[in-house]
Amino acid sequence: MSNLFVKTLRDDPADAEVASHRLLVRAGYIRRAAPGGFSWLPLGWEVYRNVENMVRDEMNKAGFQEVHFPALLPREPYETTGRWTEYGDNLFRLQDRKGADFLLAPTHEEMFTLMVKDIAASYKDLPVSLYQIQTKYRDEARPRAGLLRTREFVMKDSYSFDLTDAGLDESYAAHRQSYIDLFDRMGLPYVIVSAMSGAMGGSKSEEFLSPMDVGEDTYIRCTNCDYAANVEAVTTPVPDDVPLDGLPEAIVHDTPGTPTIETLVDFINADASLRLPDRDWSAADTLKNLVVTLKHPDGTVEPLAIGIPGDRDVDMKRLEAVVAPAEAEPFTEADFAKYPSLAKGYIGPGVLGEQNATGIRYLVDPRIVTGTAWVTGADAHGRHVIGLTAGRDFTPDGVIEAAEILPGDTCPACGSDVEIARGIEIGHIFQLGRKYAEALDLWVQGEDGKPATPTMGSYGVGVTRCLAAIAEATSDDIGLCWPREISPADVHLVMAGKEGGPQREAAEKIAAELEARGLRVLFDDRVKVSPGVRFKDAELIGIPTIAVAGRGVADDEPTMEVKDRRTGDREDVPLDQVVDHLVAVTKRV
Repeated sequence: MSNLFVKTLRDDPADAEVASHRLLVRAGYIRRAAPGGFSWLPLGWEVYRNVENMVRDEMNKAGFQEVHFPALLPREPYETTGRWTEYGDNLFRLQDRKGADFLLAPTHEEMFTLMVKDIAASYKDLPVSLYQIQTKYRDEARPRAGLLRTREFVMKDSYSFDLTDAGLDESYAAHRQSYIDLFDRMGLPYVIVSAMSGAMGGSKSEEFLSPMDVGEDTYIRCTNCDYAANVEAVTTPVPDDVPLDGLPEAIVHDTPGTPTIETLVDFINADASLRLPDRDWSAADTLKNLVVTLKHPDGTVEPLAIGIPGDRDVDMKRLEAVVAPAEAEPFTEADFAKYPSLAKGYIGPGVLGEQNATGIRYLVDPRIVTGTAWVTGADAHGRHVIGLTAGRDFTPDGVIEAAEILPGDTCPACGSDVEIARGIEIGHIFQLGRKYAEALDLWVQGEDGKPATPTMGSYGVGVTRCLAAIAEATSDDIGLCWPREISPADVHLVMAGKEGGPQREAAEKIAAELEARGLRVLFDDRVKVSPGVRFKDAELIGIPTIAVAGRGVADDEPTMEVKDRRTGDREDVPLDQVVDHLVAVTKRV
């Protein structure tokens, strides 16, 4: 360590929000280069390469073949598939000196497709699965959480090409199993959840999430069956229609001083003439109507009104997953000024929909079915309508899955309650189908001699994100704590004595013998650093086994302390046995 290019920090970096970011900087693994971009120091690069090689090893075991593409790509293939526009502001665009358009690749479907188009001519060349480990670029609006959400990151992306849908199912299953093997090997806890494909396109899609509170992905899991899904992919169970016969007429009431759902519910429950015969009104009986602006990648904008039960809010991630590639933003005061018939805070279905005054498209939650009666805005300040009935008093333009999911909601698979959890996305697999093959005119000669369009799968692992997730999952209050295969060394050897003392001689001898036995050793031989700082650095850096050449080396029966960084267990090992002991502990031969 006297020669290692590293500097540990006692204090947390000011911009660190999560443990992995805080500890990777403090322990001397990474440094911030720009918003959403990080430089790797020697310890960090060693860990990164260990993770990368683990990913590569599992891909090779599964029979997938590695290729490599440039990150700087021409516009034309992405223009052909429509993604030059669809990616919107998330795409880094640039021009060369001649004015030709290029992009920094966020993903490489187009390039893989063109490579197979160039090489494969016949059904005999398929199936094939190709992968690369490559730096990707996305212009995140708000990069955060260190390596978890960046503008430059490393991803393993692989693609399968099959002649038939049955072949795609087999390739998808093979990649799915390889991911299970990979994350089991990493020691990362994970769940597999149903997901949406988003800008990738395609049909079947699953995410591998590592459950952690700091994760940006919210998912649900059933308390009874094995159903699990990212909230963006959850489908709301639709209740049966209610017969319209005999339902009371809707009545408009003055409701002063009711700016919120809670105050509205309290107001109507306080009026005996408005009460329900068998229960009080609740927030779930109200119909909340919100208006957003959709900004499409081509620059066009449109308003969209969304009706949801009043006990919920709009989940912006669910909404944007549905309206992608458009982006959704809340209505501003300037937007309301363009639509004077919208009574802010009292918007009802009466002014919404293509056939009504505003012409604003009106989509509602799937629970709002024919015959359900609601308390909602009467399109006038200080007024609400009670008993407004869907299918009789208003008809929306369609349905939308945009309401937040709440604990205790109904499982779409078995009808039991669901619970909510958060996780870090570490892998995502898709069945793309023939979207890219058709767009880029990829075909091969089929067994019958006729042209056949291959079907594709896409499979991604966030390499740098996995590293951060492992740091999150294994760290503790005092530092990092790497799994052995990922750690930058097998043993952190600390010399606790002074320069020239017996500790240095013993430590140098042990270090040489360990390296001769094939172990990777980080040797803290610094002499101008106190033993206390060396011990703290060893705990911060997080190598799984710490060996200390301390006072025990000078005893009549010399010993060395060996500590398990994960459990904190310590033992004094006879000096003449410590090399064999450490080799056994690290399970290396």
